[in-house]
Amino acid sequence: MRQISIGSGYNAAKGGITNFTKAMAIDYAREGIRVNSIAPGTIETPLVDELAGTKEEEGGKEFREAQKWVTPMGRLGSPDEIASVALFLASDESSYVTGEDIAVDGGIMAYTWPGKMLIDKNWKENTK
Repeated sequence: MRQISIGSGYNAAKGGITNFTKAMAIDYAREGIRVNSIAPGTIETPLVDELAGTKEEEGGKEFREAQKWVTPMGRLGSPDEIASVALFLASDESSYVTGEDIAVDGGIMAYTWPGKMLIDKNWKENTK
């Protein structure tokens, strides 16, 4: 029997959050409560330093270099970019937004199949 991968549990949890967000938005919309979620991509945080290495360490340098071609925007995101989306969602500027899972990921999920980038040599060769 095959063992379930860690990715399966992670993906199921992410899907659960997305669907829970939508269900809660429907349940509470008539009460004036908006429910949204944020799906961040790889963000430059101490956790990235811990898992991949710092900007100064070889592993960290390699990881960040890979992000230049794995992520369409060519870089990791910043905590401020996530905070800006959260601030927007908490503001009256988003008064008609509910039930959304907003990807703040530099474009990774814009791909039908994100893994395509990993084998698309043209993308890597033409990305600065």
